[in-house]
Amino acid sequence: MKNLLKTAGYSLLSFWLTLLTAAYAVAQEQGVEVSTRTTTTRTEQWYTMPWVWIAGGAVFILLLVALMRGSGSSSTSKSD
Repeated sequence: MKNLLKTAGYSLLSFWLTLLTAAYAVAQEQGVEVSTRTTTTRTEQWYTMPWVWIAGGAVFILLLVALMRGSGSSSTSKSD
């Protein structure tokens, strides 16, 4: 009986925490005020610029090459 009450208590606590987290997330979304005015200047997000993707790809390739090169240079010597 004690075990059943403990399990039910954990389930109820989990339910309430999930419910409160969801309510908090919805409240955050509704609190944002969106401006409907248009301006003449257009700002781009950083991830829409092509040079960011090119630089990121270059860094990724360099890291990949460095990791592949480093793993192949194991100098273990066997002595008979």
